Amino acid sequence: MNELLNAIFVIILTLNLFALGNGRLLSVIRIVAFQGILLGILPLLIHSHLTFSVILSSLAAITLKGLVIPGIMKKALRDVQIKREVEPLVGLLPSTIIGAVLTAVVFLVYRRINPVDQSHLSLIIPTSISVIFVGFILLTTRVKAISQVLGYLLLENGIYIFSLLLIEAIPLVVEMGMLLDLFVSIFIVSIITNHINRAFSSLDTRMLSALKE
Repeated sequence: MNELLNAIFVIILTLNLFALGNGRLLSVIRIVAFQGILLGILPLLIHSHLTFSVILSSLAAITLKGLVIPGIMKKALRDVQIKREVEPLVGLLPSTIIGAVLTAVVFLVYRRINPVDQSHLSLIIPTSISVIFVGFILLTTRVKAISQVLGYLLLENGIYIFSLLLIEAIPLVVEMGMLLDLFVSIFIVSIITNHINRAFSSLDTRMLSALKE
């Protein structure tokens, strides 16, 4: 079981780099959706005693992160009729290299702080921090609104991974509330994105800075 858990963490980290190095928005949405499904599986592997709250949390994460939210974003992508992220603030290759270096640094620092941690959960904290950093890179180095939403989604994925350490301590209603907030946020942003495209014929968020009263 530990090998499977570690393999999923490695795949999640690899998907981060694919998301940074891919300029096709539809591909990035699929990558984030696959990562969401993997995140939904994690609670079932981490907890030896499957309770109703754990199973419900897992199903909710798979449904929202892997199916519903990517479906909303695909629809938004079709509505605005764009396929690629053109001219990101930082190129795709440099972004990937920065993400890989930050991931390596996070793991090195964590191993230095906790040299004796050999538990099956030893990868949760460095993986969650790495995913948060990659989400932040995607959020700040892309100019298309949809790409920035994907960065926000990755950032939230990192927070979700960290929260798995506390799943038995956090009441189920709080966790469901977090997922509901995420769903509503993505839903609203997708609608706003569509309206931005209609009003300005572009999703370049840099143009919004030129708005005047």
